[in-house]
Amino acid sequence: MDSSSLLMATADRAKVTTHAPTSVLPWQLAAVVFAATSVIVGLIWDISWHMTIGRDTFWTPAHLAIYTGGAVAGLACGFEVIRRSFFSKQTPADGVTVWRLFNGPLGGWLCIWGAVAMLTSAPFDDWWHAAYGLDVKIISPPHALLALGFITILGGALVMAVAEQGREADRAGATACAEAGADAETAGVAPYLVAYAGGLVLAMLSIFTTEYHDREAMHLGSFYVVSSIVFPFALIAAARSTRLRFGATATALVYTLVMCVQVWVLPLFEGSPKLGPIRTAVTHMVSLDFPLLLLAPALCLDLLMPRIRQRNAWLQAAMLGVLFLAVHAATQWPFANFLVSDASRNWFFNTDNIPYMMPPDWLRSMRQFAEEPAAQTVRAFGIAAVLAVLSARTGLAWGNWLRSVRR
Repeated sequence: MDSSSLLMATADRAKVTTHAPTSVLPWQLAAVVFAATSVIVGLIWDISWHMTIGRDTFWTPAHLAIYTGGAVAGLACGFEVIRRSFFSKQTPADGVTVWRLFNGPLGGWLCIWGAVAMLTSAPFDDWWHAAYGLDVKIISPPHALLALGFITILGGALVMAVAEQGREADRAGATACAEAGADAETAGVAPYLVAYAGGLVLAMLSIFTTEYHDREAMHLGSFYVVSSIVFPFALIAAARSTRLRFGATATALVYTLVMCVQVWVLPLFEGSPKLGPIRTAVTHMVSLDFPLLLLAPALCLDLLMPRIRQRNAWLQAAMLGVLFLAVHAATQWPFANFLVSDASRNWFFNTDNIPYMMPPDWLRSMRQFAEEPAAQTVRAFGIAAVLAVLSARTGLAWGNWLRSVRR
């Protein structure tokens, strides 16, 4: 190689090094992602604890996992606010200022407020049970406050991830990445964290609506009405906010893995009831149900969205919402037939997950579908289609806003 060729090769390598994104994951973001994971793990564990053992004490491992997540998120983001506000030489441009004194990232503020709500709910919940009994109602004031904390912390983790994703893209630049032989849409680790955080949000939404998603209700129109309200919003917002090519699929994959792991792992541990009335002898931890088949509609959404990106927003929403409902019904309806059959009674699908407070014949009712008139089902599907379009439109708007976040 002659000297001129060597100089050109050296210059090309230098240009690649200069333009390639140099992304160091902020430790606050890593801490918040850990906190969000701890919150979801604790939430699933706590529900299993209630179905297996009952609320024997406030200091259960599940509660400790939940409140550890809240504390880590609050302390990490609180430290960052203090550092920016009092120890930074100049006010960072990528922050939000509160009361003209405190500066911190937008997602950090959400995590702080969520942590305060969660930690405030702890003594409130303990007092509530002491005053009114153990689990008189699921939706009690302290539980509502705790749920608000869950949502805010998970939302904060998502906002922090998309902000870092946007900053990575700004640092790299689409043209620079193309010259360096990299993909501007997937450069850096932040897009994967966006999908991961979105998957945790999807898991939380699924858990909060689980009473409408029992397998014996999967042939009812109400099942698809609730699905159309919740899931198009979450999946389309994820697809639009992350820079991954298959963002909705990645988000649905995280949800599926989280819910599958709890189905497979929880029954490996022994557990027995400690709070009456005990109607079924439970010997191992009871898991939540097998996850919904959201991977199929998520993949279809990812394949359609790039092809209609230039269309009117409402037309996009109509096409995406109807597509979600059609694929969701086409996959979940026949899969429900399998879930109520004896073939699903194994470790993989674990449809023998009966809580201790339910009578033994309760499982028999889960082996047959609830029924409704065909006209009612058709009417419900019409309502579900309208709601799916509205949910998709909201998801598009929310995802577009998230993708623009830099603070």
